[in-house]
Amino acid sequence: MSSPRTAPAMDLAAVVADRDTRIVVCCGAGGVGKTTTSAALALAAAEAGRRVVVLTIDPARRLAQSLGLEELDNEPRQVVVPELDGSNGGELHAMMLDMKRTFDDIVSAHSTPERAATIFENPFYQALSSSFAGTQEYMAMEKLGQLRASDAWDLIIVDTPPSRSALDFLDAPNRMSRFLDGTMIRLLTAPARAGGRAGLRIVGAGFSFFSRIISKILGGQLLNDISSFVSALDTMFGGFRERASATYELLRQPGTSFLVIAVPEPDALREASYFVDRLSTEGMPLAGLVLNRTHPPATTALSATRAEAAAEAVAEAGGEGAELAAGALRVHAERMALATREQRLADRFTSAHPEVAVRTVPAAAGDVHDLADLRVMAGELTAADDDTGTGTPRTRVLPVRR
Repeated sequence: MSSPRTAPAMDLAAVVADRDTRIVVCCGAGGVGKTTTSAALALAAAEAGRRVVVLTIDPARRLAQSLGLEELDNEPRQVVVPELDGSNGGELHAMMLDMKRTFDDIVSAHSTPERAATIFENPFYQALSSSFAGTQEYMAMEKLGQLRASDAWDLIIVDTPPSRSALDFLDAPNRMSRFLDGTMIRLLTAPARAGGRAGLRIVGAGFSFFSRIISKILGGQLLNDISSFVSALDTMFGGFRERASATYELLRQPGTSFLVIAVPEPDALREASYFVDRLSTEGMPLAGLVLNRTHPPATTALSATRAEAAAEAVAEAGGEGAELAAGALRVHAERMALATREQRLADRFTSAHPEVAVRTVPAAAGDVHDLADLRVMAGELTAADDDTGTGTPRTRVLPVRR
C-alpha cells in the first residue's frame, strides 16, 4: 500500500463567515459544478449572518433555478430563504451579468443625456456592447467594482464563465490600455484631440491617408461608425481604464479569496492547475481547490481486488442470496476502483501544487434543483470532518490499495 498524499486543509466555513472576506471568486472548467458551488457557499454565508450577493457571469439559467427564481437579471434579486428570519442579519441575493445593460449604465452615468443618446444610436456601439470579444469580461470587472463600491453587501461571490475564459476579466485593464493606446484609436481621435481648423490641418493629411486605407478594408460606413463612436466616447475612456485597474487591485487584496473548482477527471484537473498557476502569477489570493463529485466508498477495509475475488467465490458457491451478495461485492469493487483512480488524480495535482488546500465534496445522488439541495451541498462544503476531533475540515484521503 502506497502512502496517500495529503493536501493542506481548507476551512470553507471560516472563509464565508470571516467578516474580513468581502469577495469570493469561483473559477474552473465547464461542467464541474461551479455555479452550484457558488450558490451553496452564498447560502452558507447568508445562514452565517452575512448579507451576500452571488453574481454569475455564466449565462446559463442553473443559478436561478436552484435558488427558486424564475430568472435573474442585471440587478440583485433577494432570494427568499424560509430559515432566514433576519435575526442574524443574513440575506441572500443573486444576479446575472447583462453586459449590454452594464455598458449602457456606464455610458449614462458618465456622459450627458445628449452624448449618451448619440452613443446608444451608434451601430458600432450596439455591436460592441452586445457581442464583441472581451466586452463581457470587462463588464464583469465593472459590475464587480460597482457592487463592491456600493457597500450594500458584505460578501460578493462571483461565479465565472466556464473554461479558461473564467479569468479573462483579469486582463481587462491591460486590454483596455492596449485598446486606448492603439494606433487606430489614436488616429481616429486625432482630429477631435487636435481641436479646431488648425488642428485639422495638422493631422488632416495623415488621417486622410489612413482613412482611405481603412475604408478599403472595413468599408466607409463602418469606419464612420467607429470614428463617431470613439469621438463620442473619448472623454470616458480614461475612467474605464482607471475603474478596471482599481477593481483588479481590489482582487489582489487580502479581502478577496479565489476558489478553483474541479472534478476528479484529468481534463478538469489540468484546467485547475492552469488556474492555480495563473492566479499565482497574478498575485491573487487563492483559498484552495474544491474537488467536487468525488466517490468515496462506504468502507476502505475491503480492496477492489479482494471484493472481486469474494464475488467470484460467492457466485460459485451458490445458495440463497448468493447472486445478491456477489452483486453487492462487485459494486463495491467498482466503487473502490473508481475511488482509487480519483485519489491518484488528486495526488498528482497535490504533487504539482503541494501548497494548495483542498476540500472534497462527494457526488450527490442527483442534480441540485432547489434550496434544499443547495443546503445539503453547503453542508458538505463547510462541515467539519467527524474523525478529526478538531472541528476543522480537511481533505478526505483514501488509501491506494493494491
